Amino acid sequence: MKKRWTQIPADEDKITELQELQNIHHIQARLLLRQNIFSNLEADNFFNPSLDQLHDPFRMDGMMEAIERIQQAIIQDERILIYGDYDVDGVTSVTLLYSFFKHFTDKIDFYIPDRYKEGYGVSMQGIDYASQNEISLMISIDCGIKAIKQIAEAKARNIDFIICDHHLPEEELPDAIAILDPKKPSCTYPYKELSGCGIGFKLIQAYGMANGWIIEEFKSFLDLVVVSIASDIVPMTGENRVLAYFGLQQLNKNPRLGFEALINESSQKENLKIEDIVFGIGPMINAAGRIADAKQAVRLLLSDDPGVATEYARLLKQRNKLRKEYDQNIVAEAKQFFESKVDWKDQKSIVLFHPKWHKGVIGIAASRMVDKYYRPTIILTESNGKAVGSARSVQGFDIYETIKSCSHLLENFGGHQHAAGMTMEIDKVEAFKKEFELTVRSQETAEPSVPILNYFSELSLADITPEFWKEIMAFAPFGPDNRNPVFVSHHVQDTGYSQLLKDKHLRLHISQNGSAPIKAIAFNQGIHFPKIKSSPFHICYTIQENHWNGRTTLQLNVKDIKFEKE
Repeated sequence: MKKRWTQIPADEDKITELQELQNIHHIQARLLLRQNIFSNLEADNFFNPSLDQLHDPFRMDGMMEAIERIQQAIIQDERILIYGDYDVDGVTSVTLLYSFFKHFTDKIDFYIPDRYKEGYGVSMQGIDYASQNEISLMISIDCGIKAIKQIAEAKARNIDFIICDHHLPEEELPDAIAILDPKKPSCTYPYKELSGCGIGFKLIQAYGMANGWIIEEFKSFLDLVVVSIASDIVPMTGENRVLAYFGLQQLNKNPRLGFEALINESSQKENLKIEDIVFGIGPMINAAGRIADAKQAVRLLLSDDPGVATEYARLLKQRNKLRKEYDQNIVAEAKQFFESKVDWKDQKSIVLFHPKWHKGVIGIAASRMVDKYYRPTIILTESNGKAVGSARSVQGFDIYETIKSCSHLLENFGGHQHAAGMTMEIDKVEAFKKEFELTVRSQETAEPSVPILNYFSELSLADITPEFWKEIMAFAPFGPDNRNPVFVSHHVQDTGYSQLLKDKHLRLHISQNGSAPIKAIAFNQGIHFPKIKSSPFHICYTIQENHWNGRTTLQLNVKDIKFEKE
């Protein structure tokens, strides 16, 4: 699918001013401006992260009450249950809290709901489990902020609740002993974008501080935090960037056994970066909850036996392989169903239902359909006699509000602008399809329905040197709100050594205006192979390191290719 390239706007006068003031390349000046860095002090703090830059955890509303209640539970030998979500953020969060508080009590257990039987969040089955096991304190992590009924039921059974969550709360809050969520209106904590595991880290930081721990003693937990930050796609700014910076160090130098086993099962085994978590470690952890039981992933990360850790890592790798097969099959069927409609090219949305599609991967399938057709997409399947679905959006389209306008056909729904989930009666699926399509059409704008590829700046291939790359990497770790910059280079040429891989990918060998050749990879762009051999072209790309046979070289990761007349 063709993409529209758009340069990210920036104040060129300020860029020139920064460039002259700091005596740096204009690309570094642009990157500094992107982070609103104007002084040497701000630059020094940014380029030299320190754990001392973390905020005092007691500034978070409810922290003192949470610490006092946990201390009381430990002193009185009460039974504590850590309750978390079944995704990567939830799994790492549960592992973090459980492994930390194990230092202080052995009366501790953990619980992760079944995705298919219980669904997301604090479930009544989880309350039943706590009650049956004489739990008197539950700590929910990465969920709980909307569990008003469930927490009221827990209170009725003499179970106290501490909520650690990072999702946006409703106007009414649950009746908990303490609610740790920077997004609460009453919370004045300076940083609002922590992951669920990041909230958990602030809790253990506060408890450790109250018990004489120094900041260096928390480093061993930061491998968990960085995996949650990367996998939950939270902004790579402020505290998240500091936590991710030191978390990557921990993950690369001294990871817990579970991560070491996962790394050994992955393709990238050293110099791990955020993208290696997003596309490698994260999906293997996620596969546990998507295909089977997320508790397997927690047991892996808690393991102190190399043999057990290896066994669990191999199991998760196999689960992820199975997840990929389900994903590929669903997408192949979804494409066939969609394109079998006479008017499919005129449709402004995609809503597809099949009762046999696997619930654990319909969200991934919806994302694949958006990538293929660039339309708001909902993939539905059957679960417990209902139609349940996952929705994914295109840039600039609020899919949550669109679903909300059709809510009279739904039993429940939730989500945000880019992604959502819903449940409805199966006999209402057809009516929902029609109403959703009409609503999408009513919001159609003059903007062309093609993906937008935002790029940072134009760049000459001759500028891509190891020194330049080192200066770019000073801005890492990269993630939302601090993206690895995307560049454009015009009129590049094949040197004669480019190759077509597996009939679908390109391994490029290119130069520009006589520059030294540079290698590039262009996934799923094999269709351009005949033309690049005979015509200059333009590329949109990021720069990355390639590790092969003990050698490290720079290569381009090409996002799109255009030719002169396009």
